[in-house]
Order: sequence, then structure tokens, then C-alpha cells
Amino acid sequence: MFDLTPRIRVLTPEQIEKIHHDALLILQQTGVKVDDPGARQVFESALGKSLHTPVIQIPESLVQWAIDAAPSRIPIFDRNAEPCFVLSSDSTRDTVFGIGVTNLQYHDPFTNMIEPFGRHHMGLATGLGHTLKQFDFISTPGVIQDVSPETADTIGVLEMLAHTTKPLVMLISNPDCFVKALDLCTHLTRDLSDRPFVIPYVNPITPLVLNADTTWKMDLSIQKGLPVIFSNYGMSGATCPITPGGTLALLTAELLAGLVYSQLVKQGTPIILGSLPAAFDMKQAGSFYSPHSLVLNLACAEMMASYQVPHCGTSGSGNGWGADLLAATTLCINHLTSCAGAPGMVPFVGGSFDSLVFSPELVVYADDLIQQSRQFAAGFSIADDQIGFSEINTLGPGGNFLMSPLTVRHFRESRFSSRIWPFLSLDKWRQKGAPAAADLLHDNTCDLLTNLSIPEDHDEIMTKGEAFLASA
Repeated sequence: MFDLTPRIRVLTPEQIEKIHHDALLILQQTGVKVDDPGARQVFESALGKSLHTPVIQIPESLVQWAIDAAPSRIPIFDRNAEPCFVLSSDSTRDTVFGIGVTNLQYHDPFTNMIEPFGRHHMGLATGLGHTLKQFDFISTPGVIQDVSPETADTIGVLEMLAHTTKPLVMLISNPDCFVKALDLCTHLTRDLSDRPFVIPYVNPITPLVLNADTTWKMDLSIQKGLPVIFSNYGMSGATCPITPGGTLALLTAELLAGLVYSQLVKQGTPIILGSLPAAFDMKQAGSFYSPHSLVLNLACAEMMASYQVPHCGTSGSGNGWGADLLAATTLCINHLTSCAGAPGMVPFVGGSFDSLVFSPELVVYADDLIQQSRQFAAGFSIADDQIGFSEINTLGPGGNFLMSPLTVRHFRESRFSSRIWPFLSLDKWRQKGAPAAADLLHDNTCDLLTNLSIPEDHDEIMTKGEAFLASA
């Protein structure tokens, strides 16, 4: 009762009920378009009637059944079957962060050049996420451009498996590669359903389309006993209503449709729901994260918490032109509010130029920022043993606490130390030649990339994986 833990809440219970009602209204009146005939049959069986249209209206009773059926806790492991974290709707759990996602370009810190994302970059990006302690999992960092499109996804998964033991959020664009990628993971590690470390990530098409690729990937993932991330991407004013309230209602409806489908395929399927809410720039015809986008991220997380379904949100990456002030502003707001709010998973850290370019410097900066955000969200205690009454009384007015027993016990945990930037007084900064903060970030990033920590079985994984892909 004496722990002060900063928390951010944006919705009242009445507002949660209103948004839920609005989402149900959309599902009942407008419905969702289900492209795949097999997926439509799943809905038809549940509804007890044949449908002669791909647009399906989902009743409230079916939505409530799915909410009750979905698990509220999903344990996630690393590829060595060791526990990593538990995804849950419990607001007391820690927020987890991951790098990514499917960028087409790579910002090389050694040359400052932006170049097509290659196979070598997949290893570097994954290894960087493996090395940095504040990242809990790895999302697919990029789309490899220097191999054939038919093999790019599976080779990318191989590079990820070899360069980290952390859990993988797997994004596969080529449907033909999806099965091969899961088979590769099984061949190189173990049964994926036993202590899962691979989480497939799928998207509907906003507004209100359950496309065939998405339902097919969900079917296969569920058959293999894997948890699934079902996440939608909506642009207010383009694919969603321009008002934040309209965007939230529409995206919530889509998520509930995905939830219903997952539970109809197999009751009790572990699923993580969430949105990537963005604004649409009418002049430039592109998306960006606005302040309202980041509030929507928190609101979506609270809606999922009300359903007791684990949440996966947005990282806020994409607004910058690299690791710059523009990117830093959005990341600061997102990471801090994510740690102090309800979001569970925060994937896709490290994208710039509207998530087209993977920036290693941005990942290194975010690692430092996540550490500070977690320390902020942890708060502190005001219990009697933390106040130091006896020391205050003994030292009295005008004393100091430099060598007091309480200081000796707690000074290490109370100090924040950046791994990038030292604390410099004005005199020391001048003595060091007035270094620029961006230069220290650059040097730190290059040093990390030169001295990556990679798994001991890297070579074994690569050799076995190459042989498997060649035989396939």
C-alpha cells in the first residue's frame, strides 16, 4: 500500500462500455468481409446458417463467447525453452519491447548511407537486438532485398534464429514461405507448440476485411499450437474515420472480429490483439504518428485489458529521419506512456522515414530510453523503512546524508547510468572537446555492431538451416 507506481489511464469504465457498444454496432450492422470460402464456412457453422455474401454480421453473443474463451495469460519462452515473459491483461505486468519491422532499407551508421536491406543487415539487426538488454524479443527487422523473393522470408528467419535466442515475432509476406519458415524453426529447434518462442504476426485489411492470407496464416498457426498476434493498421482520414473516436471504434470492431475467428477455429487459442493507429497526411499522402495516435494506442490497450486479452501496440517509430530529434520526441512519449499505461507488447522499434528504413542508432537510443521509462514506471516506496526517520533525527538541521546507512544501502539502485552518455559538467565537457550527443550515440552504435554478442550455436544453426533450405 506504500508503493507509489505511476500509472496512466485514458478511459473511464463508462467510456470503455461506450466504445465496446460502438464496435458491436459496427459488427452487427456493417459486418466484416471474409475473403476465404473456408473461413466463411467457419462463421457459417457458428451462426447456424448459410451465407450468400462474403460480408458477415457478427452478433454480440458470439463476440462475448469469444472474449470468454480466449486466455488472459500467454507464457512466452526463448528458443532454448527458457521462460522469458508472460503476456497478460494484468496491468501490473511489465511492458515488453522488441525491434523491427520489415523495413526495406538500412541506415548504415559506419557510412551514413541508406541502402537496400540485405541478408547481412538481418544478422546485424537481430544481433543488435540480442545484445541490448532492454529488448525482450525480436520482430522481423527487414525484408531482404539481395536474395530471390521466393526465398527471402525463409532466409530471413534463418538469420534471426542464428543471431538470437530471444523470442521471435515473425512477419512473413510470402504465403508460400510461411509453412517453410515454421518448418525451419521446428527443424532447427523443437516442437513450436511446446514452450512457444515464435509468434506469427498477421494483419486484416482495414477497413473491415479478413483477407484470405490472414485467415490462412491464422489457421496454420493455430493448428501448430502457436500464439498469434492479430494487429490492424489504420490511418485516420484514409482507411479509418478521421476522428480519433471513429478510428478507435472501427479498429476495435476489427480486433473483435479477429478474436471471434481465432476462437471459432479452436476454442482457447492464445491470441494477442492490438492496433497501429496512425494519422494520414493529406498533403504528402503518407502516414505519421500524431499525439492522438499515441493516445489511441493507450486506449486500445485499455480496451483489450477490459476484455482480458493480451495487447500488442505500437512503438512510435517512423516519424524521424534517422536517430534524430524528430524520432526522439515520438519515441519518448510512446515508450514512457507504454511503460506507465496498459500496453503489453511494444514491437517494431527502430524504423524511420515512415518505417521504411531500419536505423541501428535509433535502436541503441531506444534501449537507453526504455531503461529510463521502466525506472520511471517502477516508482518508489514511502514505507517507514524507506524514509530514514532515525537518520534525519540524528543528522538534524544542516547535516548531510552522504555516508548514512540508508544511502549506503540504496545509492546504487537510485542512480541512473546511461550506457551511451556520461554525466559531464560544463568544465568536463569542454575538456573532452565539446562532444556532440549524436556523435557519442553514433560511436556507441558502431562499437556494438562491431562487437555483437551472438548465440554460441550460431554456426551450427546456420549450417543446419542452409542444408534444410537447400533440400526443401
